Order: sequence, then C-alpha cells, then structure tokens
Amino acid sequence: MTSSVVEMMVKSPGNHALMEQFLGWQCRVRQMNMRDHLGRPDDSVMPAVTLPGDTEPMGHIITVFSKWGAHSKVPELKHMVKQTHDPAQRREKALTYFSSTYYQKGREFSDTLSATFLPESAGAARLIEAGACGLKFEAYSQQYNLECKVSKLSKNHPLYQSTWWHNLLFNPELHPNTIILGFEPDWNKSSHKSLVP
Repeated sequence: MTSSVVEMMVKSPGNHALMEQFLGWQCRVRQMNMRDHLGRPDDSVMPAVTLPGDTEPMGHIITVFSKWGAHSKVPELKHMVKQTHDPAQRREKALTYFSSTYYQKGREFSDTLSATFLPESAGAARLIEAGACGLKFEAYSQQYNLECKVSKLSKNHPLYQSTWWHNLLFNPELHPNTIILGFEPDWNKSSHKSLVP
C-alpha cells in the first residue's frame, strides 16, 4: 500500500458537516452500546451493505470506529489484550475503558470505518472486487447512507492494527489471518435523514 493510500485512509477529519455529524453520532451510540448493552453490537454499528448496482443488501457487517494518528490507542488496546489470557477479564477491562471517555471527541476518530471477515469470506472477496459499496445505518431514529470506497488493509496498516486489537478484546478466537476491510465514505455522495415523525 502506498503512503498516499495509507494517509488517505487515516486522514484527519475535515470540515464536512455531514461527516462531523456522523462522527458525533457514532461516538454517542457506541458509548451507549458499551455502557448499556455490554458492548453487544446493534443496528447503530451494524450497517446494511449494498454493492454498486444492487438494490438489495448483501447483509450486515459489524464496524469498528478507530482513533486516527496521534489519537490512536493501539498501545493501550494491545496492553489490555496481553495483560491477561482470561477472556472475561479482557472483556470487563475493555467495557470499562470504552465506557469512560474513549468516545468523547468525534474529531479524534478516522472517518474510515473497518470490519473483520474470515479468511475465506466470499462477502469480503465481493467487496474487494467491487471496490465500493453503500453502508446504511438505521438506529435511534436516524438513518445514514454512506457511499464508500472499499480497501483491503495490510496487517501493518494503522486501521488494521486498531481493528485487530479492538476485536481481540471481545473475541479471543479471532482468526490470525482475518481479513480487515476499510470503508472510506465519500461525504459528497452520502446522506442523512431523521426518522422522527
């Protein structure tokens, strides 16, 4: 992966109003998820995925929302994983960590979301081949439709590392050859609407 691609996928959030709104919403719903639902993913972090040209979604994915650049918390996540081999203790430490101040500032996060797939995932292969998809988030009376560029992340990519250590805190059986894809929204083609009547 070229340095320009790496930079593109972990760039600082800019000034696009829709992006800032989405980042703030993701911070709120993910903190609620950690505090109120023991980190179990719901529709606010599991968008429907639609390939270009398709009218029906191919399914849902669980997305990870990572801090970028100097705000990265990969060392802290790695430390929590290596601190204990007890999955219950790892999960408890992760819930405490993510429930506190982790999700306080939307601008500390990359707007590129990520998701894990099994090594032989047909869905991942289709997404990589297409190079693009739509992500539809619908929860808490809000709907976000993001038009995204899809990229397979290398193991040394900052977002791969963040996603890997984040997910290992909750899933001790994470496959060593897990595929991690990045989903970079095109904010000029994305949209939001409130579902409140």
